Amino acid sequence: MADQIPPGRPGNLTIEEESKLREFWRFAAQVGGLYKPPTKNEANSQLEDKEKRRSRWSIFGRSIDSASEPPHTNNIPAFSPTELSDSVNDDENDKHGQVAMFKKALKSMTAQEFREAFWSMTKHDHPDALLLRFLRARKWDVNAAVIMAISAIQWRLEFKLESDVMYGGEEAMFRLSKSKDPVERKAGRDFMSQLEMGKAVLLGNDRQGRPIVLSRVRLHHPGDQSQSSIERLTVQSVETVRLMISPPVDTAMSIFDMTGFGLSNMDNAPLRFIIKCFEANYPESLGCLLVHQAPWIFQGIWKIIKGWLDPDIARKIHFTNTASDLEEFIEPSLILKEWGGEKPMDHQYIEPRPGENSIMEDMDTRRQIEAQRLEWTNKYEEIIIEWIGDDDWVEKRDKFRERRDQIAQQLHDNYWELDPYIRARCIYDRLGLIQGSRKD
Repeated sequence: MADQIPPGRPGNLTIEEESKLREFWRFAAQVGGLYKPPTKNEANSQLEDKEKRRSRWSIFGRSIDSASEPPHTNNIPAFSPTELSDSVNDDENDKHGQVAMFKKALKSMTAQEFREAFWSMTKHDHPDALLLRFLRARKWDVNAAVIMAISAIQWRLEFKLESDVMYGGEEAMFRLSKSKDPVERKAGRDFMSQLEMGKAVLLGNDRQGRPIVLSRVRLHHPGDQSQSSIERLTVQSVETVRLMISPPVDTAMSIFDMTGFGLSNMDNAPLRFIIKCFEANYPESLGCLLVHQAPWIFQGIWKIIKGWLDPDIARKIHFTNTASDLEEFIEPSLILKEWGGEKPMDHQYIEPRPGENSIMEDMDTRRQIEAQRLEWTNKYEEIIIEWIGDDDWVEKRDKFRERRDQIAQQLHDNYWELDPYIRARCIYDRLGLIQGSRKD
């Protein structure tokens, strides 16, 4: 079980990394209409003033060693949002179309809409931790991380992730499955059938405390369900697993059970969508992926799939064949009988219960909690504006971090108050596996 903060996370940043995070926040504050950077003339004037002060200090005997100064402590982003948008072009190497999504977001979203979308995406996470995922995914290139993050926000809005997928949840699709309209009924049945068969289920936690999502590939057959229903279930599952993760654990494990796999189970479209989710929209969320008991016919397929993958994702994939192989990653008690272990595959889907989402009708309470959340987000933004405007932030970095951490905890607790009003219950709520702040 992980018990230490991994590198590049809140509470374990180098000054260089924290400087990159500060630059990222400065850019986000510009997009959110909270901050206007100095003009180039103003910036040059500030740098000249700083050089004069350094010169005076050296005259009075203070030793100035530029090599010892923290890097990027007074750095203005290379681009404003408009300049960054104008400077990048759609690239054939941009396989997920993130540049186009980034540009679309800047044109279509107001500053207020951006801020609302960002805080909606944050959920119970530490806001710094969310931005750091994009920075790590882009090797601490701030401009690249900004493009990635804003394109992910645009994708969430277009997918109607909060307003439909999570708000309606399983109950909405269950109702559709009973509709008299054949189109609606098929959409509902396509979604519900995947839950009922247990195509993707939670298995427990691995040796590092990461939730394990088990995908049983043999249960998938192209054409059995629509692509939209597969994508909806995929996104709902990823968002749900997010709710089960708390620091220092910040990733999940996935097991693709290839037992009984045949060419009739191969389907490129869902696989590409899953890859896009982890590479573009949920960066640094996959800790490890096991491909278990892949038959020989998969060897040729794997060569093709590997070519689709970002090298960082490919490095997280391991092939296992025996129970002994699995024990390196998971406890023996979680190894299924069909894999040579003792755990039965006892999946049984529990349908939505009447009234389980009735609390969502209480709009007065929801608005009260949302009003409190707005106060906390405003306070966090105030700290950010103070932090990015302070040239001496390095000397105060611990105090700035402590203040951000305090508000982040308030936002975390507030989310779990709000959660029942904005997210329909799912199978893992019914099983008692999502307990919010009660598990902290």
